[in-house]
Amino acid sequence: MNDTQFEGRFLGVLGGMGPMAGAVFMQRLVALTDSPSDQQHVPAILWNDPRVPDRPAGFAGSGPDPLPWMKNGVSKLVRAGAAALVIPCNTAHLWYEQLAASTQVPILHIVQAVVDDLRSQGITTGRIGLLGTATTLKLGLYQNALQAHGYEPVLLPDHLIEGPCAASIKLVKNNRFADALEPATCCVTALRRLEVNAVVLGCTELPLALPHHHRAALDVVLTDSIDSLARAALRWYRSGQT
Repeated sequence: MNDTQFEGRFLGVLGGMGPMAGAVFMQRLVALTDSPSDQQHVPAILWNDPRVPDRPAGFAGSGPDPLPWMKNGVSKLVRAGAAALVIPCNTAHLWYEQLAASTQVPILHIVQAVVDDLRSQGITTGRIGLLGTATTLKLGLYQNALQAHGYEPVLLPDHLIEGPCAASIKLVKNNRFADALEPATCCVTALRRLEVNAVVLGCTELPLALPHHHRAALDVVLTDSIDSLARAALRWYRSGQT
């Protein structure tokens, strides 16, 4: 048997931040693939290392630096044969430039994936509500990109970001998904009252707090950063790019 038959393009998934977000990304990558057979799904490798230090604390300098751990994961995935990488963690993208510079393999950007998803849903302008970690929001990870594409970013008051939004994220990290629903819903409702055209779930724990079957009742367009990234990965794979 010729071993060359096993060669080909693989997607590398830098997970573990948090552990369930990486696992759910893999599940959604499969669920969003319209394919008549197993063999037409995306070959993917998940590096799900939950030992990566806390990203907000690391960025603030109040905890260990997560960058060496993330670079280690990138290196392992590239050595395993990944031809492109995704990182299903929004806050990790604060180190995107350093990670992209550490490898010749392209890293698909989660924020660009969200912008693409907004456009695919017909939201090409208007007010976009943002939910995420306080660190991600304070550092403008989404705001800068949205403004560059003609959107108006809308944030909740700090007490809601640091209160129910942070609580929902923490509950998901503790595998308390049912308990995470109410505070996440509270935040989406508060943004809807600010007359936004769509809401970005800009932390990969938030899509887990708001299961798909609950979303229609929220009566606002949602863009889910896990699903957006999975769709970007599908476009990469189908394009044949390296």
